[in-house]
Order: sequence, then structure tokens, then C-alpha cells
Amino acid sequence: MSVLNFSEGYRQYFEVIPADTEALRQENYRLRHEVYCRDLGYEATREDGLESDDYDRHSLHCLVRALGSGAFVGCARIVMADPTAPDKPLPFEAACSSSLDQRVLAPRRLDRSKMAEISRLAILGRYRRRKGENNRPFALETHPQEGQQLRLPYLPVALYLALLALARRQGIETLFVLTEPRLASSVNRLGGELIPVGGPVEHRGMRIPSMMDVSATIGAMNSYVRSFFELIADEIDAFRSQAIPTGSATDDISEFLRRA
Repeated sequence: MSVLNFSEGYRQYFEVIPADTEALRQENYRLRHEVYCRDLGYEATREDGLESDDYDRHSLHCLVRALGSGAFVGCARIVMADPTAPDKPLPFEAACSSSLDQRVLAPRRLDRSKMAEISRLAILGRYRRRKGENNRPFALETHPQEGQQLRLPYLPVALYLALLALARRQGIETLFVLTEPRLASSVNRLGGELIPVGGPVEHRGMRIPSMMDVSATIGAMNSYVRSFFELIADEIDAFRSQAIPTGSATDDISEFLRRA
């Protein structure tokens, strides 16, 4: 599928929903448990089937729903500064405390109320369809195969753009992410720039702490990515905590998977 009709193709199969009610946040935690605990074994399984932590109290969450089945198939969050303890480290700060480069961070004098971290991106296993991606919770590969047009994966791109839209709506100016180098390269191809802010650390594989300017990233998007971003942003802005029917993650997008 050409990137020229990427937004329209997405609209046929998925929608992004901000998880701004307790019921929807529970769906988010349930999906994370399926991916992080049962599928990948990153966390211990829990009796209640919900994967959650203390950061969720001061995070914004979103879900991706498959229109055909009504199932939630992807989720993500941005962790903001704890309003009761603004100096409390974000997850990347705790994981990279010894490797962060203060020569990059200190001169920026970031307002912690306007910074957040991309975290807990997850997609159900059957939707991580590309070779080599089944053992990763989230994959964003934008490198075309030789002789092929660039193809953007709907779910990972939708989640990435949804987080940017949530950050913009919340007034977040700077986003941090602890990511593998391959993902950082792919994010840069979608617009903006991920700036490394420390050395690599071992965290479920080799990860690099990076930051991006939200406004600059949105402003630097190519036209087809920008149109997709505005579609996602409109979905989020139009959502009013309405009742969302849910279903099971069936093979309702099998035709799409064959064609994409």
C-alpha cells in the first residue's frame, strides 16, 4: 500500500481512543499484561491479569481498537512528572541514572511539568506480523525493502502519533524515550529528531535514552505523516469518554495483513 493513501487505509481498520476512564485504563492494563507478562515474559504474571505500576497514576494512556472485532489491540502511555513529587525520576531517569549526559540535559533547564516519557508501548502478538518482531512489544520499521515503496505499519505509527497528539494537547514540550537504536532511526524518518541524552544501557536489550521536542517533531513531519497525525489528533480530540464496545482480537484484519 502506498504511503499516499496510508491515512485512508488506517481509517478502514483501526481507531485510537484515549484511555481517560477507569474502565478504559483497565483495558490498557489488561493488554499490557497479555504482551509484557504472558507473551514476552518481561514482567511476572499477575492473578488479576492487569499489568500496572505506580507511574500509571500520573500518566496519559491510549488504546488502538480494531474496528472489525471491537478488540483493543495496542496501547501506550506517556508518563508525566508526579504532581505530588515533581522531582521524582521518570522511568528512564531511574534506569539510566549513571549514564545520562548532563552536558546535554543541564543547559536546557527543562520544566518538569512540561516533560514526559513515552512508555509501555505494546501490540498484541498476532498484530506484530513482520518477521523478527514477534519477540518485541512494539516495532516501528520504516526501511523499505530493496525495490519496494516505503510502507508504514499502521499500529506502531498510530500509537507513536497518538502519544505526540496527547503530549501536544497536554502542553508537554519535551518527550523522552528509552529505545533501541533501530527504533530511534525509524522515528527520525517520520519527522523530527531523537537526540541521545546518555549512553546505552541494558534494559530488555540494549536501549538508548533520547529526547524529542514535541512542536519541532510535529512541524518537521512529511506531508503524508502530518495528514495521518492530524487524523489521529482529531480522533483523540473528538472522543468524549463514550461507551466503547469491545470484542476479542480475531482475524478480522486478515485481508489487510495479506495486502499490506
